Amino acid sequence: MIVSFYQISATLNANQPYHYRCMMSNRAHQPLISEQEYLEGELHSDIKHEYIDGMIYAMSGASAAHNRIAGNIYGEFRNHLKGKPCQPYSADMKVKIGSKYFYPDVLVDCTDLADDQYFTDNPTIIVEVLSKSTKQIDKTIKFNTYIQILSLQEYLLVEQDTAEVEVLRRRTNWKAEHYFMGDEIKLDSIDLSIKVADIYDRVKNTDVLEWLEKQAQQTPIEQE
Repeated sequence: MIVSFYQISATLNANQPYHYRCMMSNRAHQPLISEQEYLEGELHSDIKHEYIDGMIYAMSGASAAHNRIAGNIYGEFRNHLKGKPCQPYSADMKVKIGSKYFYPDVLVDCTDLADDQYFTDNPTIIVEVLSKSTKQIDKTIKFNTYIQILSLQEYLLVEQDTAEVEVLRRRTNWKAEHYFMGDEIKLDSIDLSIKVADIYDRVKNTDVLEWLEKQAQQTPIEQE
């Protein structure tokens, strides 16, 4: 059964705009799969899938900007957390919430996961890089699911087409805070300050280019 479900995913239209492409064209004629079947299937699949209550959804690829942003954040986390109990993971580590499994772009876990672990249910930080096709689900379905994780302290939503980072924190009851180029974000859960400009290093959207141009025109004193 696992093979048949994962064979179906390979035939999906990769050009569909929505981040998820349901693997079952007619749910009434396709049985739900168990969590164990899903986890075993992911080990052998060339395409990543997320799992929601027995349904699996194929994930589309990411742009260069998306990868740069996620890589920049992972790099900042990794450098800061080296030798410390918490550890960052990239987009291949799943998060489990009840009967759901998602692949965040970056996460931080502080539980010393075993080497053969493929998911965590105790992340401290979750980061999602947004696009036009993912923004709605990242801000609604995933947000409402992630905040059920008791260990989660901070959730970052990072735009890629503009330069804006939204941070939601448990200690402020998930009230949104917005950061832009020139700002610095303090992540209390891992005691890290990260500049928005570092998050968007090598990204060339309009906001970033305009900010870099203004910086280039300023004198050294003004930049301070």
